[in-house]
Amino acid sequence: MEGETTVATTTIMQCRRRTGPPKAPRSSGLLIFLSFSVLWNFAAGAFDYADALSKSLLYFESQRSGRLPYNQRVSWRDHSGLTDGLEQGVDLVGGYYDAGDHVKFGLPMAFTITMLSWSVIEYRREIEAAGELEHALEAIKWGTDYFIKAHTSPNVLWAEVGDGDTDHYCWQRPEDMTTSRQAYKIDESTPGSDLAGETAAAMAAASIVFRKTNSHYSHLLLHHAQQLFEFGDKFRGKYDGSVGIVKSYYASVSGYKDELLWAALWLYEATDNKQYLEYVVNKAHCFGGIGWAISEFSWDVKYAGVQLMASKLLMQGRHNSNEQAKILEKYKSKAEFYLCTLLNKNNVSNVERTPAGLLFIRQWNNMQYVTTASFLLTVYSDYLRRSNHHLNCHAGPVYHEDLFKFAKQQVDYILGANPNNMSYLVGFGPKFPTRVHHRGASILSYRENKAFIGCTQGYDNWYGRGDPNPNVLVGAVVGGPDCEDKFADERGNYMQTEACTYNTAPLVGIFAKLSQLGESDPGQTREDPVLYTSS
Repeated sequence: MEGETTVATTTIMQCRRRTGPPKAPRSSGLLIFLSFSVLWNFAAGAFDYADALSKSLLYFESQRSGRLPYNQRVSWRDHSGLTDGLEQGVDLVGGYYDAGDHVKFGLPMAFTITMLSWSVIEYRREIEAAGELEHALEAIKWGTDYFIKAHTSPNVLWAEVGDGDTDHYCWQRPEDMTTSRQAYKIDESTPGSDLAGETAAAMAAASIVFRKTNSHYSHLLLHHAQQLFEFGDKFRGKYDGSVGIVKSYYASVSGYKDELLWAALWLYEATDNKQYLEYVVNKAHCFGGIGWAISEFSWDVKYAGVQLMASKLLMQGRHNSNEQAKILEKYKSKAEFYLCTLLNKNNVSNVERTPAGLLFIRQWNNMQYVTTASFLLTVYSDYLRRSNHHLNCHAGPVYHEDLFKFAKQQVDYILGANPNNMSYLVGFGPKFPTRVHHRGASILSYRENKAFIGCTQGYDNWYGRGDPNPNVLVGAVVGGPDCEDKFADERGNYMQTEACTYNTAPLVGIFAKLSQLGESDPGQTREDPVLYTSS
């Protein structure tokens, strides 16, 4: 991604706006004057969520690096990065490009695979019913196959291929790239516990996904996950201190403690080995698991995910003592603070929203935080429903239906229920971004014209064009609108028009769930809120 950074504090607010729609005036007849000609609060079922699911999984094929398979569906892409790792004497062909450039960044790639795997774990039946399970498994395996290659020995993990600095000098198709393919690793002397932990989490989660359909592969993934966790825990350090070139793009601002807790939880899910639960309980205080009240969940900051998973263990009674239950209860308290913050039901620290109700964390690629929040709201809604629990926010009790209803509103905004009547899922609906900040999509397909395009030739001939991209990046979720719901569909506006794999990954499970609800929508709230815009 073009210069991605994040800050692991409670929330960075780019625009000070009201935290929700204004209250409608009480009158004998409720009159709401709209400043837009279209009422964008679509009714339940207005969107084809099955189509959104299919398109979201297609996007990952656009981001593939390496030798493409015979069943590649995105026809404007071709083989690329076929010599990755050659200079270092290791096979690093494969994996994913994270966004519109051609660097293979290990941390966001691993988080993408964790989220795809979590989607399948929670909503496998729904994904299968929609006919997309095979594609979901292929998307996960494309990433985990690469991680197996990159984990060349117990205490060595290749962290990155290419570098953002040289990559951003050029505007080329991946099939033409002439930029550096230098590879960087973490090991005992140059540790990276955050990267090792997230990759362990991804492989542990994926091992659960493949357990029934490919037991040998599942065992292999689990073996790598356990080794990576041990490596990351024994040789502690931030990966951006060892791989300094990543700092301008994917700096680990939150540190590595959240990733180690995250990995331990996923390993406990995969193995039921109590040592991993003991790790999460014993490290709860010193690793910040029950101290941080975070209002974002992202490729960098995992605490909210850790807290939700720990909460589920408590609800399921998967603990061995009252002391463990007490610690898990503290995790649960932080998880629910996060959720109440999203719902605008805390007395302090509520997440800001745009005038039209979209969660707004920061101006750069804000949609990544919307999709992750929507996923956590959705899965926690299911946890509450199964355990017959509810949230106790400062503003009062919140029920599972309320969480899911709000998550659905966020997803519907992404799909077009917004003031711009634009889908921020590319290729979905009648109106979507056509000038996505993406090298491959913005240049005529290699399969149509194999003439070499040089480093700066893409800037000269393609980058500045006002025309839509020749290739549609179907299923990509772009950075999205600003804090005033405004969006400029311009290729150079990379804060809003660049898409990332970790934007789309959390939506896979939600789309699957929504696609199977049909007319019986359990997300209906007790008092359905009226959404409107100010005049």
